Parts: sequence; C-alpha cells; structure tokens
Amino acid sequence: MRVSTKADYAVRAAVELATQPPDVPVRADQIAVAQDIPLRFLENILREMRNNDLVESQLGADAGYWLTRPAAEITIADVMRSVEGPVGAVRGENPHEISYLGSAKPLQDVWLALRANVGAVLENVTLADVAANALPAPVRELSGRSEATR
Repeated sequence: MRVSTKADYAVRAAVELATQPPDVPVRADQIAVAQDIPLRFLENILREMRNNDLVESQLGADAGYWLTRPAAEITIADVMRSVEGPVGAVRGENPHEISYLGSAKPLQDVWLALRANVGAVLENVTLADVAANALPAPVRELSGRSEATR
C-alpha cells in the first residue's frame, strides 16, 4: 500500500493540532514550519479537512485551525479518508464492488484482506496515540517485524 504525500501531510498536520490545547486556533504557517510542509499544499489539505468536518477554522486576529473532536476520537483512517477518500480502494473503488473474471477472480479476496489489515491498523491508532508516542501494542509489534522494512 502506498501512502500519498497528501495523506502523510494531512496526518502530520492533524497530529500537530492534537498536541495543542483544544479549541485554540493554530495558524497554518505554524503547522507548516513545525512539520516541514509546504504552506500552499497544507492550506489546501486543511481546507479539505475542514470540508470533511475534521478541523474548524476562523479568520481574523486569532486565525487558525483546531480539531473538531478530541484527538482520542480521531483515527489515522479518519484523517486519510478526509483527504483521499476510502482507505484501501482499488482503482478508486471499494474492493467489494470489484469483480474479476477467470483466474483473476480470487484477487477480490486479496484486496479485501489487504483493506481489512490496513483498516485494522489505521482504525485503531488515534491522533492522541501518535501525539503521546503511545501507539497500541499490536502496531508497535507489526512495525518491529523484519518484513516492515522490506
């Protein structure tokens, strides 16, 4: 599975917001500097996250962004979906909606299994987990396996 630059930046920006006091606006340029994200790209990402009710924003002297829910209630999957759509899509479609013919027919099960495994990680790690460096034990175990670095 490939994590796009856009999804990576969105997650990093959301984690940065998770480290801030709730409902305290953080300027986009502060997030950009803290996470080394190009500001224009970040502004577009934050707009998508706002349109998908993941962050709120305000203009003016106290301009900035903040999370719409507590960081412990927002998963990495939530953030990725807000900027990329469904996690584990195949050619932009849900694997359960794709069918194959002949010898390729079992591929649907492969894509479904992949989606389930990716979801098992991304749906169980919250922004609060990352911000506190307290990833769930199964995630730490998986990341320590030799195949994780191949």
